[in-house]
Amino acid sequence: MQRTKTTQKTKTKRITVIDALRGFALLGVMLIHMLQHFGAYSGVRVAESSYPVLDEAIQWLAANVLMGRFINIFAFLFGLSFFIQMKSAARRGVDFRKRFLWRMAILFVIGLIGNSFFGQDILSIYAVFGVILVFLFPLKNTTLLVIAALLLLGTPRLMIMGYDKLTKTEQVVVEQGPRQPRVMPTTFLETAKRHLTTGLQGKLNYQFGMNGRGYITMALFILGLVVGRLRYFKDIDKKQKLNVSLFVGFLLGTIALTIILNWIPQEPISFRMLMNPNYEIPLAALAVSALHDINVVVMSGALSLGFIVLYQYKSFGNYLDAITPYGRMGLTNYEMQGIVGSFLFSAWGLGSIFGTWGTTEVFMLGIVFYIAQAIFSKIWLTYFHYGPLEWFWRSATYLKWQPLKKQI
Repeated sequence: MQRTKTTQKTKTKRITVIDALRGFALLGVMLIHMLQHFGAYSGVRVAESSYPVLDEAIQWLAANVLMGRFINIFAFLFGLSFFIQMKSAARRGVDFRKRFLWRMAILFVIGLIGNSFFGQDILSIYAVFGVILVFLFPLKNTTLLVIAALLLLGTPRLMIMGYDKLTKTEQVVVEQGPRQPRVMPTTFLETAKRHLTTGLQGKLNYQFGMNGRGYITMALFILGLVVGRLRYFKDIDKKQKLNVSLFVGFLLGTIALTIILNWIPQEPISFRMLMNPNYEIPLAALAVSALHDINVVVMSGALSLGFIVLYQYKSFGNYLDAITPYGRMGLTNYEMQGIVGSFLFSAWGLGSIFGTWGTTEVFMLGIVFYIAQAIFSKIWLTYFHYGPLEWFWRSATYLKWQPLKKQI
């Protein structure tokens, strides 16, 4: 039986499937970061696994389903939210672009604070991309889609490669001394300093170097804006057949691209090689890397549409609605993930305990933490209009304290 309740049931006319989808995306983000120990190093060894079969299954899930796919959904929804805010302001006769630039400045500061705890916090990067999105906003959909396609096809990486070949006329061999032992930060201040200096440099290399993660994110911002303009989420409850067709199409696309990638001979390129500016990557390897990026994006689309299809069926949707409050408090919950996660695995926190936990244990810990956040979000939004950080962000955006507590 198909779900009959509207996804715009709230007084503020929120499209609740978007909030639920954001909550779903943050589940995957939480789990992959938990498996990575939130990038923290506690100096302790992981204990011998008691669940080797489960460990292997979870590692496969992480590599083939979680890694890159759910953060893609999160990025896409950022671009979609940008359109919704711009459209809402336009209905009131307001040009929201200047206000949105200020909003991104606030987000940038929030991201830097979060980055002090969690070195992989993405919000400061999102703030920069949000600024770019404002300047892209006047462009037509066709132009935006061309830009997104060029980003997904790895054009920026080709430009970097071409620039390097033009500027490097000869190979310079630099003699390296013995590798210095890694000094593990033992206090929060040492961790924050590392994250905001050398760690930030590494993040920028990851986003804008040959790895090119940032270009994929920018493409998804643009696609979110275009999908918003196309009114896909308007009256989405009346588009069940279209949603199923799109899901099947994205799923078949994922399968086809995966088969092609498995069939093409690939030169192994490690993450370390992509992060090394002195390593010359073959052009064929870059082409395969671009195809892999496209495959990940297409799979993100399949996951999103699969979730939307399930959400629209009453038997599933009533349960999936439980994560709608989580998505409404997406900013608060994302930042809380990073703060709590870094505390659990850092030497200055509880790393001596949780740093020894294996794959299955930290995966289950992530699920428990997610459920706890979902319960907290539900209770909080029973009494308040916004999550704590959402309220602060909104108040700072308009330079006026916004109403927080509901009149119950």
